[in-house]
Amino acid sequence: MNSRIRRTAVCAAIAATSLSLSSCGVLNVSGDSSSASPTKGDDVTIGLLLPETANTRYENFDYPIIKKQVASLTNHRGRVAYANADQKADKQADQMQKMIDDKVDIILLDAVDSHAIAGEVQKAKDAGIPVIAYDRLAEGPIDAYISFDNELVGEVQGRSLLDALGSDVSTADKIVMMNGSPTDPNAKQFKAGALAELKGKVTIARSFDTKDWDPKNAEANMTEAIKAVGKNNIDGVYSANDGMAGGIVKALEDAGVTHLPPLTGQDAELSAVQRIVSGEQYMSVYKSYPEEAQAAAQMAVDKVQGKDIEFDALTQDTVDSPTNKDIPAQLVTVTALTRKNIKSTVVADGIYKVSEICTSKYASECSAIGLKK
Repeated sequence: MNSRIRRTAVCAAIAATSLSLSSCGVLNVSGDSSSASPTKGDDVTIGLLLPETANTRYENFDYPIIKKQVASLTNHRGRVAYANADQKADKQADQMQKMIDDKVDIILLDAVDSHAIAGEVQKAKDAGIPVIAYDRLAEGPIDAYISFDNELVGEVQGRSLLDALGSDVSTADKIVMMNGSPTDPNAKQFKAGALAELKGKVTIARSFDTKDWDPKNAEANMTEAIKAVGKNNIDGVYSANDGMAGGIVKALEDAGVTHLPPLTGQDAELSAVQRIVSGEQYMSVYKSYPEEAQAAAQMAVDKVQGKDIEFDALTQDTVDSPTNKDIPAQLVTVTALTRKNIKSTVVADGIYKVSEICTSKYASECSAIGLKK
C-alpha cells in the first residue's frame, strides 16, 4: 500500500472513532494538536490557466464556476488570477511564468500542449507552488489531476455511433474519424476509447488528428474524406467534440449531402444541442462542468490550506503521465446526450434554459420531442 492510500485509510479509521485528526495531515501542526493551524488562511490566490476560447465551455462555465466556488470556500477573501492562452502554447508558458513570478498560492493548469508546459510545471514546483492539472493531464511534477474519464468518453461516443447505425451494423459500414489535437493527451484517450468500441465492427475509412481542435481544420479534413470515400458512402462520423462537429456538418452540406450520417460530439455546446434537436448531430457527451470545476476549486483550496484528508478524499483515483506515475486524481463520469435526455441533463442542471435551445428555428423539432418552454 503506498503512503497516500495508507494515510487515507488510517485517517478514515481515526475519523470513524472520532479521535483527533491532526495526525492525519488535515492541518499542519506546530506544538501540540491544539495549536494546529492551516498552512494558509482564506486569503488564497488560485492561478487558473485555461487553453482556448474556441470551445465555449471555458469562458462560459469553467472560469465563472471556479471563481464563484473559490469565493464561497474562502468567505470571499480568496481570488482567482485567470489567463486564457487562445490555443498558443508559448503564450500559456508566459502566463504561467507570470503567475510563478506573482507568487500565486497554487495553479490550476489546463494545458494547451501537455508536453511543452512541463518545464513551467517544474519551475512552479521549484518555487514551492503546487500545480493541479485541470481537464488535461500535463507533464511534469504535478500534484494532482482532475478531469473526466476520457477513455470512457470515447467509449460512449463509439457505442452511441454503433447504436445509431442499427442492429445490422457491419464492416461494410464506413466511418470517418475526426480526432482531436495531437498535442492534447485527452484526444489520444478519446480516440483509444472510441476505437475500442468501433474496431472490428465497422470500417474506419479515414481518420484525422485535427490540429488545435479547430472546426475549420475539421471542415477541411471532412472535405478531403468526402472526396476520398464518396459523399454517399459515409455511414457515420466520429467527431471528438462539438466544435469540430459543426465544421463537419458544414462540409457535408457543402458537398450536397441531404441525409446526414450519424455524427457524434462532446461538450454539449448550445449549438450542438440544437443540432441534436434538429437531427443534424446524433449525440454529444455531456460532462458536468459544474461538478468538475467545483471539485477543482475545492482541491486547490484544500491543498493550500493544508487540509490533507479533504484533499485525499477528492483524489481517490490515480493516473500516470509520461513523466510521473500514481498521480492523485479525480475522474468525473459522463453521460451520452441525445434527443431523449436533453431535459434531464443540460436543462435540469441549469446549463441551458429550454428557451435558449428552442428558438424559433427549432420550435417544431422541440415540440416533437416534448421540449417545451
